[in-house]
Amino acid sequence: MKVFVTGANGFIGSHLTPILIKRGYSVTCLVRDPAKAKHLADMGANLARGDVTERESLREPMRGADAVFHLAGWYVLGNIDKGKMQAINVDGARNVFEVALELGVPKIIHTSTVGVFGNTHGQVVDETYRVAKDTLGSEYERTKWAAHYQVAEPLQQKGAPLIMVQPGGVIGPGDTSPLSDLFLRFYLGRMPVMFGAQSGATFVHVTDIAEGHVLALEKGQLGQNYILAGPPLTYRQVFEKCEAVVGIPATKLWAPGWAAAAAARLVGGLEALGVKSEFSSEALGSLADYTFWGSAEKAKRELGWTHRPLEETLKDIFDEALAQRKK
Repeated sequence: MKVFVTGANGFIGSHLTPILIKRGYSVTCLVRDPAKAKHLADMGANLARGDVTERESLREPMRGADAVFHLAGWYVLGNIDKGKMQAINVDGARNVFEVALELGVPKIIHTSTVGVFGNTHGQVVDETYRVAKDTLGSEYERTKWAAHYQVAEPLQQKGAPLIMVQPGGVIGPGDTSPLSDLFLRFYLGRMPVMFGAQSGATFVHVTDIAEGHVLALEKGQLGQNYILAGPPLTYRQVFEKCEAVVGIPATKLWAPGWAAAAAARLVGGLEALGVKSEFSSEALGSLADYTFWGSAEKAKRELGWTHRPLEETLKDIFDEALAQRKK
């Protein structure tokens, strides 16, 4: 089976590609610069120069594919080029889907996110949950919401062979995403005071998320969505698990959510004046009693998806992070 992958150089994509190759799939990866994707070629993938924002660059390398995985996206928090994020996360998704449909690709797997649900306010929600776009806290969430509900879902309703997977918090060794980077620095830096005691996510090892994508291809029902998420935990609870795994004392003093919200407003005002800070207003806002909690029961039931314990994932992360610090 021939598979075409966008975003193969990203965190999930770089773990998905070797799994597909190991299972016998012929994989073509769309990359902007093949020189920076030699590791994918070394795995056995075919490289095709292109960009999801350039529609015609997709057509020939996608031709003849039995399935398309669309993972390409831009994830940053604060101080971003909104036009660029729209072009990549929304228009790029539309380009991929429409070219795939024109070419008659039998299955399209789109990587959405539980972030399209915004703040679940302590609820563990399922795939049917929905909120208005203007309630979301970041431009990333808003563009992924648009790709999910304004691009992908209408195509599903028209009968397009499109399946969506919605990862929760994706973590693992080598992760450079904004949230994971701050998380590592805060914990290893022994921050005396932290925000986010009532905020949280559902963290899962990136390899398990990649496995969930393959299961969506092999067992998923067309037109369906599948959340891939771990246990709902607050950041305070995650820090406590880190302490149990690593032995470094976790932060004991946690500021209330309103303090994070106030800090987000202050930083937002500075951003409007062109003043940049280490922590964006969007990042601080996500710590103001903001939960990204989704249930993976459907994926477990219909796909047979499982994930390793969070403690095992944390050990992998900190083994690498601490080794890097010793160099």
